[in-house]
Amino acid sequence: MKIIILAAGYAVRLQPLTLNTPKSLLLVGGRPIMDRIMDKLSLIKGWDEIYVITNAKYYDNFVKWAQGTSFRDKISVINDGTTSNENRLGAIKDMYFVVEGKAIDNDLLVVAGDNLFEFNVLTFMEFARSNDGVSVALYDVGSKDLARNYGVVELDASDKVVDFEEKPQDPKSTLVSTGIYYFPKNKLPFIHKYVKMLSKLDAPGYYIGWLSGEDKVYGFKFIEDWYDIGNIESYNKADSNYTKKER
Repeated sequence: MKIIILAAGYAVRLQPLTLNTPKSLLLVGGRPIMDRIMDKLSLIKGWDEIYVITNAKYYDNFVKWAQGTSFRDKISVINDGTTSNENRLGAIKDMYFVVEGKAIDNDLLVVAGDNLFEFNVLTFMEFARSNDGVSVALYDVGSKDLARNYGVVELDASDKVVDFEEKPQDPKSTLVSTGIYYFPKNKLPFIHKYVKMLSKLDAPGYYIGWLSGEDKVYGFKFIEDWYDIGNIESYNKADSNYTKKER
């Protein structure tokens, strides 16, 4: 299995913190977000390489970070060639950039590099590997006002996604996608089809929404803490909570 960590955004809503430091390397509770993500991924058995997709601005930051980890021989940092928020590729195109460029023909786990989650990733992997489709981790934000900021999901009794809308004005539920996706090897051709057909290449939810109409997508619901680091307020909340918890 291969793993892609999406970290090519420019995090303009987190400036000035991100003027020289990528969002995924900001300290939360005294440790980089990427270190905390790696804590989770290191528990998974069966992966042999992690691709961190970033941009020209932050490429050197991630190379330095990767060289300082115990996984330096298994992490490849990839530069998508973009230089600003205005010419960014978007998360879906970045994922495609890696899948195509590295000719990935394996099961694939994709993780957004600005997500902190406390659920047991092994339970998610067990769920994902037991299904015959793509799987996405889901969290109930408990408020339709909050749900408007995310990909909103509806499931049937078998946990199959029956509706997925990216940032809807009128959410049908408060269950949202958290930016953690598992793609079995035989489902990877769908991304080639999507990128060639459609133009919404930013939020992964657009792809997952389309895919749920083309094939089977399953949702794994968790209740443990989840932080989406999207602005100064959410960053400060995560930093404060992790600092208190690990004191």
